[in-house]
Amino acid sequence: MPTLRLSVNGKEQVVEDIDSSTPLLWVLRDSLGLVGTKFGCGGGFCGACTVHVDGEPVRSCSTTAASVVGRAITTIEGLANEDGTLHPLQEAWIEHDVPQCGYCQAGQLMNAAALLNTTSAPSDADVDQAMAGNLCRCGTYNRIRQAIHTAARKGGSA
Repeated sequence: MPTLRLSVNGKEQVVEDIDSSTPLLWVLRDSLGLVGTKFGCGGGFCGACTVHVDGEPVRSCSTTAASVVGRAITTIEGLANEDGTLHPLQEAWIEHDVPQCGYCQAGQLMNAAALLNTTSAPSDADVDQAMAGNLCRCGTYNRIRQAIHTAARKGGSA
């Protein structure tokens, strides 16, 4: 079994004895202890497992770890600033009481951060389109939209 060298949240990580077909989600959670990224559907449909690879949102449950060697991976644990201060999106999530059960929130935040990296002042339609692949069983979509707009006003790119 191969050894993988991954760049995760700005740090090089070495993962040994990993099958090349192992999903990135399980390497992050089981091998690296980064459990903020959640397992939802296992098929890339719900968005709970969203992380960034080279700044783009990807579903880590359907992306092999081997396919992202040499690329920059950011998880929810890497969204906050190095000094521990929250990202403007995380602050806005709290301000607007977005989480209920909280299960989908890491994926929601990562997708929202990718949106704000490309669109500094998104319209409601931009937000809805960007977030369409992230499911929230609690139905906090209006608060998610409000939080994204608040973070955008505060310069919330990642």
